Amino acid sequence: MTLLERLGLDIPLVQAPMAGTGTPLLAAEVSNAGALGSIAVGATDVAGARAMIADFRARSARAFNVNLFVHAAPVADAGREAGWIDALRPLFAEFDAEPPAALRPVYASFADDAAMLALLVEQAPPVVSFHFGLPPSEAIRALRERGVLLLATATSIDEARAIAAAGIDGIVAQGIEAGGHRGMFDPAAPDDGLGTMALTRLLAGKGPLPVIAAGGIMDGAGIAAALDLGAVAAQLGTAFVGCPESAADEAYRAALAGPGAWHTTLTPLISGRPARALANRFTALAAQLGDRQVPDYPVAYDAGKALNAAAKARGEHGFGAQWAGQGAPLARALPAARLVEVLRAELQAARPSSLARPGTAGDS
Repeated sequence: MTLLERLGLDIPLVQAPMAGTGTPLLAAEVSNAGALGSIAVGATDVAGARAMIADFRARSARAFNVNLFVHAAPVADAGREAGWIDALRPLFAEFDAEPPAALRPVYASFADDAAMLALLVEQAPPVVSFHFGLPPSEAIRALRERGVLLLATATSIDEARAIAAAGIDGIVAQGIEAGGHRGMFDPAAPDDGLGTMALTRLLAGKGPLPVIAAGGIMDGAGIAAALDLGAVAAQLGTAFVGCPESAADEAYRAALAGPGAWHTTLTPLISGRPARALANRFTALAAQLGDRQVPDYPVAYDAGKALNAAAKARGEHGFGAQWAGQGAPLARALPAARLVEVLRAELQAARPSSLARPGTAGDS
């Protein structure tokens, strides 16, 4: 049985998990339309994750994906963190605010969260996916024993090999074009910056696992191209930010439709990890801050979130984490179910064989 048959999908499409922007409503609308909706619980606790899963299940009986962050524990560095606070202090002062006195890691890693693992074993969602790395083998085994299909993000060949060796069922091949955080296991390691199409082709041609292409794909023609290169599906995130069911605020939506969409950039300044965002005041700080070392993820995010809150309180929206991929100018503000319908029609036009019958779309 193929991955798509196992999930009962009739379009080879995954709505990317987007912490803070994706919602159970968005995921349910996508799943009910025949694709795979995703909820991201890496930015919440067990109670929040339980509520999100329950919310989805109240809206849909279809398959869905629960995504988790599996980042390495941040290394505390009081000097670096104090220097970062001082560097941002003038910006806080611009909005008559004080920066945090000290920084803390705002998100727990799934690798260290036994309570979250227990919840997922209890709930057994159809799909669980990992970003930033892999959890301990015991967690993988526990989820597999509950029949959960497991996915993990790879940005390189070496990461894909580690995913296969760990017993994961499929790889999300994240190209450098992708919006949001790079899924690289070690953000301090050299990054080859492989594009979505090159990475997809390398993994589909050389690896043992099904590949889901992610990064810069915004329409049915892009999905068709990924399938032509051997992917079994494509994952789209930025395409769904403008849907009314997402949690994106009005400033984010306006920025997505504005000139910043043509100039997305990778920056570690917001969170401490490289992430692709719309060009805004936060991304522009790179020129001002120079080579100053950013605290580890997610410690730096504590400062980033505080600065955004201070700025928004004064009507400035240019310090938001407005994640978006390089295909951002192609975004369409459509209801999620309607967007899936449009993507289906575009894929059918570009690659008629992709939708021959449910469960076989994109098989290679």
